[in-house]
Amino acid sequence: MNLAELLEQSGLTGRGGAAFSTATKVRAAHEHGAALIVNACDGEIGAVKDAYVVEHHLPALVRGATLVGGRRVRYAAHRGSATEARLRAAGLDVLSAPARYVSSEETSLISLAQGGLARPMTKRQPFVMGGADSDGRRISPTVVLNAETLWRVAQVVEHGPQWFRAQGLPGEPGPRLVGVGGDVSRPGVIATSTGVSLRDIVAAAGGDLDRSGPVIVGGLGGVLLARAEAAAATWSTEGLRAYGGRPGSGVVHVLDPDGCPVAELARWFDHAAGESAGQCGPCMFGLPAIAADWRELAAGSSPVAARERLLRRTASVTGRGACRFPDGVAGLATSALRVLSDHLLDHTSGRCAASHPFRSSHERVLTH
Repeated sequence: MNLAELLEQSGLTGRGGAAFSTATKVRAAHEHGAALIVNACDGEIGAVKDAYVVEHHLPALVRGATLVGGRRVRYAAHRGSATEARLRAAGLDVLSAPARYVSSEETSLISLAQGGLARPMTKRQPFVMGGADSDGRRISPTVVLNAETLWRVAQVVEHGPQWFRAQGLPGEPGPRLVGVGGDVSRPGVIATSTGVSLRDIVAAAGGDLDRSGPVIVGGLGGVLLARAEAAAATWSTEGLRAYGGRPGSGVVHVLDPDGCPVAELARWFDHAAGESAGQCGPCMFGLPAIAADWRELAAGSSPVAARERLLRRTASVTGRGACRFPDGVAGLATSALRVLSDHLLDHTSGRCAASHPFRSSHERVLTH
């Protein structure tokens, strides 16, 4: 049985956020002789999984990468990061990417690896087949897989598809990592699987959803859940669907109940506004505009007009960028408007305080 068949039996999907079939990507990579880029960038706020895998499971990661890419493997990490230093110390071929969200997007890394800028590319077909970018520049066949995904590839080969499928839900099998931060006493990486309650995942990091603020699930491309919603939710696509969310990038951030969630979200949107590669209108202009609209809501000066403008703005950026980053931020903003509607009224009357900064750190294990 070849590698793609093993992975197909396991049901492994990408752990970087898109949850695409790993077997399909590996089969296409082998059919087209594609080179492999291992994405170990942790480009998301609160994302710590790639750094964890590189720090604690590097030999298994390299085995998985070699199984997929043979000798044509490069390891992408953010420039100046501890992850980049560890990869270089191991003697691996490192692709140093700018420390910006969209620079670690799949097509950005492919562009960078082939002599271009670390900016998303519009593709006529998946670049695993090769082709050309929108300017006609030739792109040789390349596949990008997340660091955790390739660690899981090595585990499937070592332990077998049935071992992998014995964990998690039938439709979303296998172990997975979740980065939990914010208002928890032991922030860091939780080893878990789908089917576990979000309440238990947060508790494993030393948090308590009975006493927390709202919860961001999925990072900048995710959704905001009210505390009661988070306490009732299951960590799975089906369990988060009712709230417009999904496991996504494996980021959970618990907001401080004593802080201001509106001010906290403002910091997230300000961060998103600064992550553009300076290429597409939705990122260059739309995301700063969303951040400004949210700041106006936080100021409470013209809440109705600011809310209507923000809703128009989120609709206008969706589906228009070279990557999905603006879509994700628009989704987070829309969910935040829903969850924080009552709290936003406090800003209109001037009754609110500032929130506390982020925290972060190690792994605890939680299984279903």
